[in-house]
Amino acid sequence: MTFREAISYGERQLNNAGIVDARNDAWLLLTYVCKIDHTFYYVHMDEEMDVEQVAEYESVLSKRAEHVPLQYITGEQEFMGIPFRVNDSVLIPRQDTETLVEEALKVIRPGMKVLDMCTGSGCILISILKNIVDVEGFGYDISKQAINVAKENAKLNNVTATFERSDLFEDVTDTFDVIVSNPPYIPTDVIGELMPEVALFEPMQALDGKEDGLHFYRRIVEAASEYLNPNGMLLFEIGHDQGEAVSSLMKEAGYQNVRVVKDLAGNDRVVIGGL
Repeated sequence: MTFREAISYGERQLNNAGIVDARNDAWLLLTYVCKIDHTFYYVHMDEEMDVEQVAEYESVLSKRAEHVPLQYITGEQEFMGIPFRVNDSVLIPRQDTETLVEEALKVIRPGMKVLDMCTGSGCILISILKNIVDVEGFGYDISKQAINVAKENAKLNNVTATFERSDLFEDVTDTFDVIVSNPPYIPTDVIGELMPEVALFEPMQALDGKEDGLHFYRRIVEAASEYLNPNGMLLFEIGHDQGEAVSSLMKEAGYQNVRVVKDLAGNDRVVIGGL
């Protein structure tokens, strides 16, 4: 099988499995297996692949055809222009979440302490620390496996941060100037309606926001004021239809200047408020 034939073969296999962007995924899996780029491909496209390369390519195509997310196969995903390692212990970082980081960067200053609650892969906190110097960062998550991934990503990106396991604020002892969080916010009965890559493979613990999707917002809002310094800020990522509900929770808890920020697609994506 030549490199050119491999792309066409992969596209057919993935199309038959109902993968939406079959040709792109076939290309990305080929580059992952063969460690090639576009320049190499166009020079060598009609050369035969090694037997080992063909076997591995067929193996990863089979996984993708089962709707295993591409990022879990390759073990990586870019976020805010930064590489992150991912596995099925953490949510795959998404562009939507970059809106939360961008809003956090507007309020965080050197010398501040920042907490990322439900940190997962650590992509939010690490991206903040890569963009602002002299910020002390802490990330907490209930999943020990997620914490291990976050620590690996901090090392990968040459960032110093403290990542620890905690059930929300249970083991948190510090206070902070800014708290950011992308908590589980999908209502339980909606999860089964999500695309199979999400519903079947991403960690349920990181998706399930309980009956109405607001469970973790309530718990974090109720507790966060005890862990925020005077004039501290709380920033959440939210689902596209949760702006009003999460804003109300924060206002009722005494947060001031609560506002909703839209993402690039025009959907409500972030709620911000201060003490």
